[in-house]
Amino acid sequence: MTPFIAELLGTLILILLGGGVVANVLLKGTNGHNSGWIVITTGWALAVFTAVVIAGPYSGAHLNPAVTLAMVITKSLSFIEAAQYVAAQFIGAMSGAFLVWLMYRDHFVATDDPALKQAVFCTSPAIKNLPTNLLSEIIGTFVLILAVFFFTDGEIAIEQTKTPIGLGSIGAIPVAFVVWVIGLSLGGTTGYAINPARDLGPRIIHAILPIANKAPFNAEYAWIPVVGPLLGASLACAIYLVLR
Repeated sequence: MTPFIAELLGTLILILLGGGVVANVLLKGTNGHNSGWIVITTGWALAVFTAVVIAGPYSGAHLNPAVTLAMVITKSLSFIEAAQYVAAQFIGAMSGAFLVWLMYRDHFVATDDPALKQAVFCTSPAIKNLPTNLLSEIIGTFVLILAVFFFTDGEIAIEQTKTPIGLGSIGAIPVAFVVWVIGLSLGGTTGYAINPARDLGPRIIHAILPIANKAPFNAEYAWIPVVGPLLGASLACAIYLVLR
């Protein structure tokens, strides 16, 4: 499996399971309806674990343009390779979001609240304050990327996989735990996108799908889950390079 296919498939699985748990909790009439934030954060953490196990041996399982940017900054990945990774991530995220809608289509119809339907696809702030919302995404992604770097015990990248950690079923466990604790501790403000592809790709799919009574694209906020993670990743790289 090529790195491109691995990133596409891994991100597809990430969004299928991550968006799927949100749909199961928020949409009307599901067996998991109203099961709460603990279920959502746990589902997302296990989605990360599953996606990393699948993609890790072939691409390093970035699954996130913020991780890919970190690899470029640390000169572990070329710009051409990074562009391929990011393209695969967006295609995978959009495909995964489409599958979530396809599977939960009846429950989208049964749900009246436009915000709940959109929340299956992308994040939104609990309290809208763009500077604070941006800071939330910067801090959450900073924690993610810095932790991923330190999983390497001083090595930024493994030569063959160009990834900050040795990823397999064991290597995926600490990543999943970091995503879990970010959701539990820092995710209540914006929904912890911490991944531009995870938010923008499904947001675009939501905008074009034939969903009745849906919320608008919200361009005023949509840049926050894109720019924030990229800034957070850059900050984590700067600090890690100083400390190593």
